[in-house]
Amino acid sequence: MKKVYWLSLFGLLLFGSLRVFGAQISTDYDHSINFSQYKTYSWLKVQAGDSLWEDRIKQDIDAQLAAKGWTRVDTNGSATIAAFQSTHDQQTLDTFYDGFGGGWRWRGFGDSMATTTTEITKVGTLVVDIFDAQTQKLIWRGKQSDALSSNPEKNAEKLAKDIGSLFKHFPQSH
Repeated sequence: MKKVYWLSLFGLLLFGSLRVFGAQISTDYDHSINFSQYKTYSWLKVQAGDSLWEDRIKQDIDAQLAAKGWTRVDTNGSATIAAFQSTHDQQTLDTFYDGFGGGWRWRGFGDSMATTTTEITKVGTLVVDIFDAQTQKLIWRGKQSDALSSNPEKNAEKLAKDIGSLFKHFPQSH
């Protein structure tokens, strides 16, 4: 019985931690807009921690929009794009119990010990906004958050993959 409990507890903790480490992606757009009217775009602004990340973000978004048939122009695109990247530390508390003792007691379980550890995970968030250039109205927003590694190359690969996933939800031209 104890073995089944521990396996269940381990599975629950593992399942819960997978959500923390997987990319979280959300998109929204103006459903009344006909996206076929947009063929060109210009960059309004890219804000990231440094110019290396700004260039990577632009490059990855440019590749996704090119695959959708959009063309980047320096000025006067039919749409404008702004992208903002930020990082923050996410704290996770994990509590493990070493046993349950002899059974239920007045105030809970019997002779058991609990150990709580704190894990800090650096999380990167990217928000991409696309505006109609004439009306300056927001027409599409994508947001992705993912845990970062200490390896910049892995983070760059993860960025490209996550931006690809973000643009899977981009509206089709009618």
